[in-house]
Parts: sequence; C-alpha cells; structure tokens
Amino acid sequence: MSSADTTRLDREKPVSGPPLRPCVFFDRDGIVNVSPGPGYVERPEDFHLVSAWLDALRVTNERGYAAVIITNQRGVGRGLMKEKTLAEIHALVRQAVAAQGLVLDDIYYCSATDNAHPDRKPNPGMLLRAARDHRLDLARSWMVGDNESDVEAGHRAGCRAVRVSTDSEATAAEFHIPDMADLPALLQKLL
Repeated sequence: MSSADTTRLDREKPVSGPPLRPCVFFDRDGIVNVSPGPGYVERPEDFHLVSAWLDALRVTNERGYAAVIITNQRGVGRGLMKEKTLAEIHALVRQAVAAQGLVLDDIYYCSATDNAHPDRKPNPGMLLRAARDHRLDLARSWMVGDNESDVEAGHRAGCRAVRVSTDSEATAAEFHIPDMADLPALLQKLL
C-alpha cells in the first residue's frame, strides 16, 4: 500500500465524539402546519401549527431522538415570498416548540426551483447535511411526510418512512397513517 493510500484511509476514520443519535425528520407543510393546498404559506398569519405535531415532537424528545424539519420552499425561489418571511414563519415554529418545553434541533429548507437540486426532495441532500451537522444515525432515523417525495428522500438517505395521507395511492413508506392525530401513538410504538 502506498503512503497516499494510507493517508486516504486515515482521513476516512470516523471522527471521535458523542455517539450518533437517531432522528425523526418532519416535512413541514401538511405535517408541522396545516397544508396550504397547492400553493404556499406566504405570510406568517397564514401559518397554522398542527397540534398533533407538537404531541409527536414530545414523543420524539422523550425517546431521545433528534427532531429536524426538512422542507422544500420553492415559493422563495419563485419570488412569491422573501427569505425574511420564511425566517419569520420558522421563528413562529421555534416559539411554539419552546412554549411547550420541547426541543427542535434544526430546520432545513430548500428554495431551489430545479428538481435536480441535491437538496430538493425527493433528493436526500437536506437529510444528509443534517446528519453531518448534528451527528445523526440515519439508519435508525425516520422521515415523516405527506407526499411520496418525502418518503423517497428518507429512503435515499437511508431512513425509514411514515406517510401521513388519506390518499389511497400506493406508498413505499414502511407505515401509512391517514391523519396526524395518529402519529404520536405510532411514534410511541416505533421509537
């Protein structure tokens, strides 16, 4: 083995530090907040938190899992809303979480309009970045979303998935539930 090979192998050694944590990744629209339908939540006053998500977050926290929101926000990329407005909406999420004494580790969003962008779901870029940033164990993690693109992003990152939808279409998710009200009890069984 050449010294160049040895150097390369040395760089591939795992970084020491705290053990990797499992995570529950949550899509935003339709999971964290009431879905705006085919459009976008463009103003803070149009953002309505789903109370069952807070219950699901509580279970996530109690079981020692990290919690991260992963959301496509093409409306920013299309100029329908400003990043400042998106930041105000995400501040509302963080305030609601803090008011309940809960922990949300992070929020990642992709404003790209190009479906080929590595961060835009169903691509797994945001999940992979969160795993690096927060030392997450993707193989023990879950992606929760209301669209098949959420399920696919989770699977491509190495996670299992829960789909929340009343759709009768087939899903690749390991679990499919019809309503957010069912999520806290499911997470109690899974985590």
